[in-house]
Amino acid sequence: MTETGQKQTFETWLDLHKGLLFKIVRVYAFTPMDRDDLFQEILIQVWRSVPSFRHECSVTTWLYRIALNTAIRWVTRERKHTRSESLDDRHHLLLDSKVEVDELLTWLYEEISRLDEIDRSITLLLLDGFSYKEMATILGISESNVGVKINRIKKQLIVRSKTQHHHGI
Repeated sequence: MTETGQKQTFETWLDLHKGLLFKIVRVYAFTPMDRDDLFQEILIQVWRSVPSFRHECSVTTWLYRIALNTAIRWVTRERKHTRSESLDDRHHLLLDSKVEVDELLTWLYEEISRLDEIDRSITLLLLDGFSYKEMATILGISESNVGVKINRIKKQLIVRSKTQHHHGI
């Protein structure tokens, strides 16, 4: 593949699928700076992967696999270099935001972020309508394992929603 072909493919993929990349970033990184870092890391990995794409799966499946694996590696690496959050990292929370926030969606993203890396990945894939078979392929686990994990995640989220509902959230 020529560099021009690689660039065109990369730009097309980014135009069509940046929403799914942003979604993964939002679930795995929590500060604006970390989100920028993770997004850049994912873009680098997508760029590197373009020449090795063999059309054995859909582009969406391919990008999910790359983005999720990159995010999981990034989280593991970041845990080793945990830095305390400064006030600057949280400054955006203090600003009076004019954007209306969907409280349920915010709650869901927060709950997803509390899951372990694999469960986060499964939840995102489920929300995007992937089949158990596609999820198993992306994550490298069996379809039955995907089903078991989804059932556990659903039960966990139901319990948490009832607990928080009783506390007025």
